[in-house]
Amino acid sequence: MAEQSRRTVRDLRRGNRAEVLQRLYFDGPLSRQELGTATGLSSGSISNVVAELAADGLLEEAGVVESEGGRPRTLLRVAPASGHLIGIDVGETRVRVELFDLSLGELARAERPLAHHGYDVDRIVGHIRAAVADVLRDGDVSADQLVGVGVGVPGIIDRGGSDGVVVHGQTVGWDAVPLEAMLRESAELPSSVPFFIDNGAKTLGQAEMWFGGGRGASDAVVVLFGSGVSACIVVDGELYGADSRAVEWGHTTLRVGGRRCRCGSPGCLEAYVGAEAIRERWLESGGPAAAAADEETALATLLAAALPAAGGLAGDTAAAGLLDETAEYLGAGIADLINLFRPERILVGGWAGLLLGPALLPAVRRYAKEYAMHHPAERVTIDLGTLGADAVTLGAATLPLADFFARGGRHRRHDAQDPGADPAALLGQGSWRPVVVERR
Repeated sequence: MAEQSRRTVRDLRRGNRAEVLQRLYFDGPLSRQELGTATGLSSGSISNVVAELAADGLLEEAGVVESEGGRPRTLLRVAPASGHLIGIDVGETRVRVELFDLSLGELARAERPLAHHGYDVDRIVGHIRAAVADVLRDGDVSADQLVGVGVGVPGIIDRGGSDGVVVHGQTVGWDAVPLEAMLRESAELPSSVPFFIDNGAKTLGQAEMWFGGGRGASDAVVVLFGSGVSACIVVDGELYGADSRAVEWGHTTLRVGGRRCRCGSPGCLEAYVGAEAIRERWLESGGPAAAAADEETALATLLAAALPAAGGLAGDTAAAGLLDETAEYLGAGIADLINLFRPERILVGGWAGLLLGPALLPAVRRYAKEYAMHHPAERVTIDLGTLGADAVTLGAATLPLADFFARGGRHRRHDAQDPGADPAALLGQGSWRPVVVERR
């Protein structure tokens, strides 16, 4: 009974610390009085929690504001330098690694191309090890200062086994890859630094919901449009499918008996709108030699060929027709998402989405409205994501950040006996989506 009481007190303290950190991070800077109003905690509790967090180096003063008839009130905020995070995007053309401070201000980055060796998992793990060492050196940060490392990957995530996170990436040739165990063995980091691995579409969605075009939305879809396509679904403010089972939108059937997808099945959406598929379709239609280049070069060349040239000259009609056909396929796929989830907002991200989106989006909107049910189609907006090429990396960094907040700002190495609150409960909650945070 005494142990149960001690755990209850500890849990209450951790919850109070987490609540104060949350409010200061997403809504700060705030005064102690404003914190009390925002959290519902008593002035005494606020004073105790603020004193604890300040003693741990997590809070700093951020100026003063005048008060009516009293002393000026000191504003508080989460200290950016009080912790560091690493976000990793195992993308389709490169591995991108970024080091952030606790405010998610970027301190350093490193990239490793994948063009020549594809998805060889041992090579990718080696890229991650080297890039992590690079950003820590360039950012002048000790590995002991890391709150954690977040990783966004292609494929389905399987948790809970003895090897930690296992990745099933059928389209990239990963068959039950024990990625967490491989990273822990390879990375030159203290064993107490946790790894958080999730599907790249979900980390993209998390970033857009916290910091980008998804802010304030309750029901949204964030599309990752690259070599393949996938999606993150947010319903009632929560990420749908917390175990990553609900993000393989690109492998829904668009055409029975259609083109063979790289997953091996016929007629998948990805077999028509993925960047790899677009390049292949251009080659099949007699596209120029540039169509055989790497995907990014091929799509950029296709776009340039399709658009009207300077002086009012018409673009290549075959290239323009291919892009319009792609827009129709993508619009039809988005219509399925509209009918299934009735989102208020759809955002298109990923490198191919950002490259082709400005040209394709008007047609995509038109086709989505044509293929979707009228009522949900009338209430949805379809736009590009706002965070650019770094969105997956930024979203990956939110994974350890959410865990850090769930623990009340305690590093795992300092809190080894306490499993903490479930960070998954924080990742999609509306109260945890920032509305005023500005990234540097």
